[in-house]
Amino acid sequence: MSRFYLISLVAVWVFSCKQKKESDLVWDVNFSQIGSQSSPRSVDLNGDGILDFVMGAGKNEFQESDMGILAIDGSDGELLWAHPSEDQVYGAPVFQDINDDGVPDIFIGGRSPYFKAIDGKTGNLLWEYRYDYEDHPVLQYARFNFNTAVLVPDQNEDGIPDLLVSNGGNYEAQPYLTENRFPGVLMVFDAKTGNILAADTLPDGKETYMSPVAFQQPGEKATQVVFGSGGETIDGSLYVTKLEDLMNNDLSNSIPIARENGHGFIATPVIADINQDGMYDIIAISHASTAVAIDGNTLKPIWENQVPGTECSNSFAVGQFTDDDTPDFFTFVSQGVWPENTGSVQVLFDGSTGEIVFTDSLGCTGFSSPVAYDLNNDGIEEAIISINEFDCNRFIGDQSSFAVENRLLVIDFKTGSHYSIDQTKGFKNIFSTPWIGDIDGDGFLDLVHCQYYSHSDLLSFLGMRVKRIDLPIKVRKTPVWGAYMGSNNDAIYPIR
Repeated sequence: MSRFYLISLVAVWVFSCKQKKESDLVWDVNFSQIGSQSSPRSVDLNGDGILDFVMGAGKNEFQESDMGILAIDGSDGELLWAHPSEDQVYGAPVFQDINDDGVPDIFIGGRSPYFKAIDGKTGNLLWEYRYDYEDHPVLQYARFNFNTAVLVPDQNEDGIPDLLVSNGGNYEAQPYLTENRFPGVLMVFDAKTGNILAADTLPDGKETYMSPVAFQQPGEKATQVVFGSGGETIDGSLYVTKLEDLMNNDLSNSIPIARENGHGFIATPVIADINQDGMYDIIAISHASTAVAIDGNTLKPIWENQVPGTECSNSFAVGQFTDDDTPDFFTFVSQGVWPENTGSVQVLFDGSTGEIVFTDSLGCTGFSSPVAYDLNNDGIEEAIISINEFDCNRFIGDQSSFAVENRLLVIDFKTGSHYSIDQTKGFKNIFSTPWIGDIDGDGFLDLVHCQYYSHSDLLSFLGMRVKRIDLPIKVRKTPVWGAYMGSNNDAIYPIR
């Protein structure tokens, strides 16, 4: 069996682990001809008490595939089931039992447009979105890409939480031009039936690529919704609205809380209390790499900071990365201008002040997001990121062969050092966020991550592998930010 060594954590193993002294590759499952822009999320689908993994996948854009959604057995990596797709399924899955069989079902979306509910036990279709709204004033625009959904409180009194999701984007739109750009649509689906309960276009008429976030302030029943507009080269804004307004098919009263010229808001925002008033605040980063923190009570800015000369489509990992009690925000940004980005910069924003307290320049452009955990039990969380090492000056659309190596790294903010968990030549990871947690309940940390075979252009799908690595790290606390949008899949860092 292959083994991976966390060289810098030897002292931790001696201190905290008496049963495990090195990292084990438990399984490594390979899939030919497909790839993914999705991220794995965990759920027990076969009732064995071990977490399984679901993610979107597919072939290259506009191609059908029998492997559009994958369910992987967490114990041995075997494929539990696969569901077909008409195009790439890039959203992350959402879980909710809607057929009363005791097994969570899956909701996931992607291109063409593609949004489906899948039986978690069998992989069979429960319902799907079908575009037939050419004459509808709002839904005529819901014909593009479905981003990652989130659950919202039950809106139609059937006892089941419903689904908030955005639809937008158009592959025919050229950079910097407004032609062929259409307003994004914010929608609420009945999770049980797939009926559309509410929908409206974004108030500024701009496109959207952002996955929306919904949250309730402590002690309040009203649900707030955060969503964003704009793209890589198109102005956009970050908005807050009330879910009840959306349920009335009316986003006109949405409040813009941040704006950006020449760029929009693409990365999913996060929700955390950073001014210690017991209320959730909103933290986001624009595509121009302007990070903003907005008071969730007053909707006024708390701080703002920008990483000049860079762009960002990567969401934050939220964690205790500095030596105070306020959560901090870590991500990485791309140097240069898409599609000619030339490198990656890792950036840590102090949650209290917005000050940039750590930077590094590891690897080339990539759009996965980091996860976080205190691996060495020093009271400060580390970040785990996936990076790619190749010629960073390479044009994204260049389809000639090139050398690339994917590395899974730990960044220790206390010492400023970094070290590898896993690295593989000939593989890349441009989009997928790793997952960390305790898969089998043995009290030790596990890690699942994805790699994609690469010898030509970075965005093509040529085959993929998913790995489970057992780490010799004792689980002292359940990871809070162990997956894309956090371990609870809602982008909320809970108030302690």
